Amino acid sequence: MKRLYSATVNSIRGLRYGIAHEAALREEAILLVAGLALGFVIAPSIGWYVIMVGSLLILLAVEFLNTAIEKLADYVTREQQVEIRRIKDLGSAAVFCGICLAGVTWLAALAVRIGLI
Repeated sequence: MKRLYSATVNSIRGLRYGIAHEAALREEAILLVAGLALGFVIAPSIGWYVIMVGSLLILLAVEFLNTAIEKLADYVTREQQVEIRRIKDLGSAAVFCGICLAGVTWLAALAVRIGLI
């Protein structure tokens, strides 16, 4: 039980730090909060709502991981190195995939809602 408590405290600390200090995390957290409300209007069903909000949670999780990778890379070296740049680019590509997933999910839900599919 103590391990679960400690993990929860660490997670909350990470959420607070990330949202307070990283613009991308803050923007995606705002998007999640907006999506929680807007999803009720757009989602054709509760299943769609869960998938839509889930896609935003996945996006936020990927952004947290990307931010962690970037912070670690900066800690290792501030020098401009090709390998570090590639590592950061790979993290950025992961975020891009998450954005695409969320976008396609929300567009599909909207298409179903307005009767296009």
